[in-house]
Amino acid sequence: MKPRTLGQGLVVSEMGLGCMGMSDFYSGGSEAESLATIHRALDMGITFLDTADMYGPFTNERLVGRAIQGRRDEVVLATKFGNERSEEGAFLGIRGDAEYVRRACDASLQRLGVDHIDLYYQHRVDPRVPIEETVGAMAELVSAGKVRHLGLSEAAPETIRRAHAVHPIAALQTEWSLWTRDVETDGVLDTVRELGIGFVAYSPLGRGFLTGRFTKFEDLPEDDYRRNQPRFQGENFQKNLDLVREVEVIATEKGATPSQLALAWVMAQGEDVVPIPGTKHVKYLEQNAAAANVRLLDDDLRRIDAVFPAGAAAGDRYPEGGMRNVRR
Repeated sequence: MKPRTLGQGLVVSEMGLGCMGMSDFYSGGSEAESLATIHRALDMGITFLDTADMYGPFTNERLVGRAIQGRRDEVVLATKFGNERSEEGAFLGIRGDAEYVRRACDASLQRLGVDHIDLYYQHRVDPRVPIEETVGAMAELVSAGKVRHLGLSEAAPETIRRAHAVHPIAALQTEWSLWTRDVETDGVLDTVRELGIGFVAYSPLGRGFLTGRFTKFEDLPEDDYRRNQPRFQGENFQKNLDLVREVEVIATEKGATPSQLALAWVMAQGEDVVPIPGTKHVKYLEQNAAAANVRLLDDDLRRIDAVFPAGAAAGDRYPEGGMRNVRR
């Protein structure tokens, strides 16, 4: 893995590993396989690990902490706060008040078993709390040595500007993939590039849809949260599947899988962009990593854009409630 730089000096691997699905929202897998996947990622040079306190809830940070014991110096560790959940998993709301920021950080450090977090994100913006208060508290964590760099997730352009004026923001994490390209047109991408903020693309495989592994709604396990996602439902499923079939044709010609082509497309958007595909299986990790070797020429990118243009995906990326919490 080659290095890429987020913001003004946070060096990460050109592809990261999203660890959420190891503990929450998706079915299958085991702790042993998840630990093996993280260890294999580090062995391959994928050193940028992404977690959050809400995943599990809380269990994913503990899992990542166990995985990196004895290898902390190899890891660029990112976690998040702001989506408050109870121990039983109930979603309690979004918080960005200073007291909560400090308490959440201390709890994450304990669960992860580390003395500092390399990149600390506000997971979702709290509309009740000025972003200046939230980022001000985050900046205090940097001064205290508990956090090295600050990040935001799913923030609107004006929020990003206000936050960056309080303390430099190293990275914005937002969904970006072939089927979610809002950031290209809503001012988010232009804003972070103007300010020198790196972009971390989550769900670069469209929550697995761009892998081509799903051919019908019933392929999703009954307890899989994607069954509640508009793009996986009804007529949207088939319309989106037709788009993936077009991607498969191009991928085959390039000697790649659809997943690898989709990841290569994200990586080709700029040296300031780092995708963090999630998996809990070593075999899929290795397949994803091979995307770093897929070279897309300008003609390839134009062809991909022609068959899968911005806005082509059918359905919102979240149900109505989730959509209210993005771009704040």
